[in-house]
Amino acid sequence: MAISYKKLWKLLIDRDMNKSVLRSMTGISSSCMAKLSKNENVHVNVLDRISQALGCDISEIVETVPDEIIPVARTPRKKYFVDLFAGCGGLSLGLEQAGFTPVLVNELNADAMATYLANRTDEFPWLKENNVADVKELVLSSEKLDGFRDKIQKEIGIDIYNGDLDLVCGGPPCQGFSGLGIRRSYSVEKEQLPSNYLYQDMAFLVSKLHPKIFLFENVKGLLSSKWTSAGHKGEIFEDVLKTFRSIPDYNVCFKLVHAKDYGVPQNRPRILIVGLRKDIFPEKPLFDDAVKSGFLPSPVGGYPDLSELLSDLIDPEYINGGVTTCYKHSITSDVQRYFRTQKDGKMLKKGDALLEQEYSNHSANIVEKFTAMIANGGEIPEQFRTKKFAQKVLPEVWAEDGPSITACSAPDDYVHFAQPRSLTVREWARLQMFPDWYIFKGKRTTGGLRRAGNPREGIFDRELPKYTQIGNAVPVRLAYNIGKHFAQMLEK
Repeated sequence: MAISYKKLWKLLIDRDMNKSVLRSMTGISSSCMAKLSKNENVHVNVLDRISQALGCDISEIVETVPDEIIPVARTPRKKYFVDLFAGCGGLSLGLEQAGFTPVLVNELNADAMATYLANRTDEFPWLKENNVADVKELVLSSEKLDGFRDKIQKEIGIDIYNGDLDLVCGGPPCQGFSGLGIRRSYSVEKEQLPSNYLYQDMAFLVSKLHPKIFLFENVKGLLSSKWTSAGHKGEIFEDVLKTFRSIPDYNVCFKLVHAKDYGVPQNRPRILIVGLRKDIFPEKPLFDDAVKSGFLPSPVGGYPDLSELLSDLIDPEYINGGVTTCYKHSITSDVQRYFRTQKDGKMLKKGDALLEQEYSNHSANIVEKFTAMIANGGEIPEQFRTKKFAQKVLPEVWAEDGPSITACSAPDDYVHFAQPRSLTVREWARLQMFPDWYIFKGKRTTGGLRRAGNPREGIFDRELPKYTQIGNAVPVRLAYNIGKHFAQMLEK
């Protein structure tokens, strides 16, 4: 555990005071003030003088915190990656926080790509051109792929031909394997869904880009899926794993992980396949288990409760169907400090502009239902029960076994713990650990058919409104912990 004086600095801000005023009031030395600024230990007498001057207890100005908390600033970038099927950028953002730099991105959906680029091109301007919508353009055109490799070498100095690329990562669309996707696949066999073969395109590009590490991510349902109703459970995963293990020069392991074990306020099980290039990592793994073999990090815990996550966004005067445009509360937790720290390091304070806090326009009956559910500990009163799916009230504090939810394509499944409404886009994004500066492009939400398509009629295109982009993303904190582990491996 480490010492933190964040409570002291917050108290000064709330009282419109600064460090110079504090020094004048207490008579403490400049060296003591420097120690406080660096979160270093000072004598208890110093803390006594400060607490007496401010009229508070010592516990109100100092606290102990875990040695490592969520990062508020990105670390120096020395490592480079390509993100395939990048979506709105959750995996990329976590990797960037861990010190990786994106050099090429692929994403088919225009709104998701717009979100990805809108949050990056100021910092990584080459992405304005180093992006491609259809992965088939890279797979079927050697000239296109070679063009990107030459451009990356010229502009960034990474010689992909020489094996300099650190990482290729990707999560091919998973609707055909997820529980939700199965419910919306209209009884079409998985072998008939084109998106279910995109893992082959990723494996091909790994073989051409030859990164030091590759990471494949997908839903838990992949482990039990079968190509046809007559097939056997798990046959799709067997084919996926065989495909990645057939790439020359890589040792490959896999693991089913749960996002809550890596600091995310969701259960969110995900299957990860990791490949390490043998000339960089020559030691053969002893286990298929990617964590036991050291290919992935061990669980770190640290998931926040929802009260820590969302309480500063609660507007006591919110209007059903309306919007809140500024923060109504000051920061009260470290995770809120992370969310409200902008890219330039400045903190968003009470009264500053708040984005994406628009409320769904629920009917009077739904508001009454949600109000009763909150009052009854989540139970749906008899008069409100239907044969359709039942919403759940989100718990303010997780039970002993931790987060039990998974954010998906729409917020309709969950009711806010303190207000009779579904979550806003900003609250949905916080569940995935996107900081508040992260913006989302496209529609706020859309109808179920437009989100799901209709494979039985040959309609495979799906709209990706903001909620769906967020729900499809890799949680940022999970990606950060994986990226930090990869960075440490690459530095050895």
